[in-house]
Amino acid sequence: MPFICDVTGAQPTFGNAVSFSHRRTRRRWNPNVQRRRFRLTDGSTVRLTVSTTGLKIIDRDGIDAVMARVRARKATR
Repeated sequence: MPFICDVTGAQPTFGNAVSFSHRRTRRRWNPNVQRRRFRLTDGSTVRLTVSTTGLKIIDRDGIDAVMARVRARKATR
């Protein structure tokens, strides 16, 4: 499962894990993403990989407006 949000585009970030003795090892921070199914107003369903920030955006703007933006972004790729 790729850790990339379909709504916000959030993806893993990389950095250092720093221990108490200040030794540094590389690590990655994955966004909190889940696979969710949403029902559009026309009755069809769509499954998205969505971060928790993306869920808040869907709650705020509505799934139809968000899907229009997602489809427009995927069409330009």
